[in-house]
Amino acid sequence: MRNNYMPPKFNIIRLTNQPPVVAALAELIIETVAHGGSVSFMHPLAPEAATAFWTASLAAADRGERIVLGAFDGDLLVGTVTLLLDCPPNQPHRGEIAKMMTRVSYRGRGIARSLMEVAEQLAIDNGRTLLTLDTAEEEGAAGLYDKLGFQRTGVIPDFALKPHGGLTGTIIYWKRIGAAAC
Repeated sequence: MRNNYMPPKFNIIRLTNQPPVVAALAELIIETVAHGGSVSFMHPLAPEAATAFWTASLAAADRGERIVLGAFDGDLLVGTVTLLLDCPPNQPHRGEIAKMMTRVSYRGRGIARSLMEVAEQLAIDNGRTLLTLDTAEEEGAAGLYDKLGFQRTGVIPDFALKPHGGLTGTIIYWKRIGAAAC
């Protein structure tokens, strides 16, 4: 018997600096950190700190320094990724992927892949030919990045604290995109 299952479509949009968006992003990062996601914060992450982070991040997006994407299932924010565009003057060709997160109950449904594909296309649209990113060596998204064609540069041991304590290494990745990928 053939499996005709089609995964649900999620609406992916650029996020703007509005209170409901900030609140949804704050809720998502708090959940991610609580479940061990290494996204620069320690557990427990205070709502005020999460709100301040996303308010500043979306203000940077308003200035054109980054693009913050959100994946929605109806009105519910189920994932996000940030494309950093504000690189040093000698790196105008590069973008960086940051803060890739998917709600725990929505993982394994292709949301992260979809977010990454949109972010990569936006990077190309913004004249970028190289993407970089890093992910935790333990419990990070290395498998996803490998499948998406990112190349491992290496691992920096003991790079960061895990949200619940202890050290983890960080894997550094890169990928040529757009005309540079040919």
